[in-house]
Amino acid sequence: MQFQDRKLLRIFEKIKNNENINKQEALHILHSPFPLEIAFLARFIKLKKSQKKVYYVINKHINYTNICISRCRFCAYSKNAGDEGSYVLRIEEILEDIASAGKNLKEVHIVGGLHPNLPFSYYTSMLENIKKKFSYVQIKAFTAVEIAHFANLYNMTFEQVLKDLKAAGLDSMPGGGAEIFSERVKKILFPNKIGYKQWLEIHRIAHGMNITTNATMLFGHIETEQEIVEHLFKLRDLQAETGSFLCFIPLPFHPWNTIFEGKIKKATALRELKIIALSRIILNNFPHIKAYWIMLSPQVSQIALNFGADDMDGTIHKERITHAAGATSPWGLEEDTIRNLIKKSDFVPVKRDALYNEYR
Repeated sequence: MQFQDRKLLRIFEKIKNNENINKQEALHILHSPFPLEIAFLARFIKLKKSQKKVYYVINKHINYTNICISRCRFCAYSKNAGDEGSYVLRIEEILEDIASAGKNLKEVHIVGGLHPNLPFSYYTSMLENIKKKFSYVQIKAFTAVEIAHFANLYNMTFEQVLKDLKAAGLDSMPGGGAEIFSERVKKILFPNKIGYKQWLEIHRIAHGMNITTNATMLFGHIETEQEIVEHLFKLRDLQAETGSFLCFIPLPFHPWNTIFEGKIKKATALRELKIIALSRIILNNFPHIKAYWIMLSPQVSQIALNFGADDMDGTIHKERITHAAGATSPWGLEEDTIRNLIKKSDFVPVKRDALYNEYR
């Protein structure tokens, strides 16, 4: 690669020497007008970590309720109890939904709103019944925001909530609810949700209990570039401490059906690809970077494989939250479609489980 951007060349020297970039260099990556050179840097790290493998999983999303007391201003999914369209899935419905995915299912991804009065037994019974009926399925469930909600609602510590959920069948945690690690943005967009200090603390506790987790970042709303960089550096620091994050997932904000419709445009594909590349470069201690096709689109996710991503999530089948915000991506993808997207980008599709164990 012949670098036209000399600062990117200096960053590449750091990458080759396994050195961390600094915040000024991270900001330069976002400002650089040479996206293919940025892609080269991120792809270099991806190939070093996972060669030409790109992972995917046969999975299913379960959104057990849209009733939520937080009512974040950017959310198109949440409802108040009693609103038209509000719902709580019965455990029997959840089991039927999982059964419909077939015997090849490896992961259920479970998240929902912060319901004001469901008993804690609803959540533990949900996990216990899934494990009993589908022993071959791993459960990735409940964001740090949900864990904090349970602790507050049931007068429990974070540790006790996680201990009880793990005993009931929890295998790992998703990375949602992080949004952007900025108290400024929190006050404006999600004042009723936990801040970044509690989010990080809950993940730290989970890691100490041998519960691996993912991490996310919501971008493309009112955040600054400095706040994007600060978010990624805080995650890198916690990973250096615990080593138990599996994957990072950058999530572009969808403004439709929110108060920002008509005021904020969704990030361009180029911006999304830059953020994915920046994530791969900063988070050099994270094993995996995911191109979440639900929010990016299958096409942009395919391109993202050359911008440092090495995971395309999975089959998903009926994602509700992003589609409530106007996502035009499919509700799910067939396995053959995912494999073909990966192959056409000249990578090797590798089937995984929720913990990134490979299988055929």
